Amino acid sequence: MRYPGAPGTVAQAAWEAEVPRRGELGDLAALVGSGGVCVLSGAGISTDSGIPDYRGPSSAARRHAPMTYNAFVGDPGARHRYWARSHVGWPQIERARPNEAHRAVAALQRTGLVTDVITQNVDGLHQDAGARDVVELHGALARVVCLGCAATHDRAAVQDRLAAVNRGFDADVAALRSTQVNPDGDAELPADLVERFTMIDCPVCGTGPLKPDVVFFGESVPRPRVTACFDRVAGARALLVLGSSLAVMSGLRFARAAARAGIQVAIVTAGPSRGDDLASVRLASPLGEVLPGLVSALRA
Repeated sequence: MRYPGAPGTVAQAAWEAEVPRRGELGDLAALVGSGGVCVLSGAGISTDSGIPDYRGPSSAARRHAPMTYNAFVGDPGARHRYWARSHVGWPQIERARPNEAHRAVAALQRTGLVTDVITQNVDGLHQDAGARDVVELHGALARVVCLGCAATHDRAAVQDRLAAVNRGFDADVAALRSTQVNPDGDAELPADLVERFTMIDCPVCGTGPLKPDVVFFGESVPRPRVTACFDRVAGARALLVLGSSLAVMSGLRFARAAARAGIQVAIVTAGPSRGDDLASVRLASPLGEVLPGLVSALRA
């Protein structure tokens, strides 16, 4: 994956120098070919599907501050702004399709070499590619939960209800729907358009508020889900990190736990990773090339 800024610069050289390179595709194939692999994926695996990441190359042109949990639950204005932007951005998330990297993970799982898939992503693309029993560490944008009565709703149904009460708004933002969304599924909107958006209540209790069933920044991942992930990592022979900088403890803790237990760690992601010192195999090549190549190498 290329440096996200101007090529041939001192900054590019410094960026590339921060990425250790340990091994080649053959080394990765040897590790995965022994089986018992738990995959931990991050936003970088979905960038080829048109969904940007938070810290990697596709984030370079954006200045978006992600929604925090405290702002969402404590500030009605911030919550209204999020839903207005999310209503505009959701169709691009819904239209996203699995890319070669997602399909390769599913193929490796079908062979039995990959036993578990944990993802930090909220886009559902692993499952769309055919992966089974995926642990969605940070939840899923396709679900909506009521913070008042705890009822869950399909996001597509919520989107339809929002469209029914926002026909004028939708007409005004039609041109913005082709713009790139942010990683959490919302698109930038000017304040005057946000003010014209109408939010809906929970169809079960009539109040709400409604929240996408995802873990916002500053929100804790449910403990049972974390425990399930630790159990899967502990039962693996190797942990394969794909497209994650492991910049936050939510993912880094699993790599550290694997290393402490003597479980091999391999990392394939663009740019530096906080887990680089833990990896016995470290590649910085594009996932859309590495993973299909890995599948082919293991079939040979």
